[in-house]
Amino acid sequence: MGLAFNRRNVLLAVAGIAALGAAGPTQAQEWPNRDITFIVPYAPGGSTDPISRKFCEILEKELKVKLIVENKPGASATIGTGAVVRAAPDGYTIGLGSNSSLAYQPLEMKGLAWKDTDGYQSIVKLADLPSILGVPADSRFKTFDDFIAEARKNPGKLKVSVSGLRTTPDLAMQHFNKQSGLRVTTVPFTGGGGEALLAALGGRVDGSVGFGATMKGQVDAGKLRVIATFSNDKYFLFPDAKPTGETPWKSAVRTAYYVIAPKGIPQPILDKLFAASKKVLEGEDFKAFAVANGYTMDPKFGDDMKKELMDYERQFKEVNDFLESAK
Repeated sequence: MGLAFNRRNVLLAVAGIAALGAAGPTQAQEWPNRDITFIVPYAPGGSTDPISRKFCEILEKELKVKLIVENKPGASATIGTGAVVRAAPDGYTIGLGSNSSLAYQPLEMKGLAWKDTDGYQSIVKLADLPSILGVPADSRFKTFDDFIAEARKNPGKLKVSVSGLRTTPDLAMQHFNKQSGLRVTTVPFTGGGGEALLAALGGRVDGSVGFGATMKGQVDAGKLRVIATFSNDKYFLFPDAKPTGETPWKSAVRTAYYVIAPKGIPQPILDKLFAASKKVLEGEDFKAFAVANGYTMDPKFGDDMKKELMDYERQFKEVNDFLESAK
């Protein structure tokens, strides 16, 4: 009887394993059949919410299910990013990542759910948002070359405001310092890009490094002049500003936005997610949104996206090493 009982248990176990194995492909074929949660690791507003919601709005039509955008801000975007990374790898939780949250924060914080690009699934790069350097309209700096000449003559004297310590605008300026050998001082403000810009307009600093959406109104009002963009090429929003990529130092750290998912998602689900995301980025609706809001598009998928983030990891480590050596 004991032998028969054991044989029966073994047969039941084998049958159970076979059933589980069969369920995987079936679930993948049926995906998606319920709502998908899209986690944004930043508070509503700013530059992250609009692009996240636009992507989800169009992706809903491609996948024919609802995407629920959930903001989970905090701890320099690591709370929301961690929620995506730790989610079940079933394709029902994806989210927004940035080069700052994905490539810089692991250098600063220990114990995160991801250490590098191997800690999550890369899906698609949505867009870049170049940092820009603006000065008051009555500033003595008419061009970026004027600004560089002054910075070279008086190391550490020039001050530019940024929206926070080690935000992408801060990292962009610090990387330019490292590459050029200049010493432009960044002054972080906890109130975001708006407060940083007011400091420049009020004459408390020589300029401000931020984003086009924050500065364009003041430019249009004739109160601010953009003299540089931290990009490889001219920025369509401010075509008269000099790209840092056209300087001898080729420094161009931008804010980049990506879609990520937990590791371990079945390949059939990934294939569907890749295909749907590609359609979103290639569609005229998303392209028009990007232009209207100052984003520049440079689509990258899967391994190509992963390679770019690995390049950012290297750049940010260089910045950290530079800042440590300068102490």
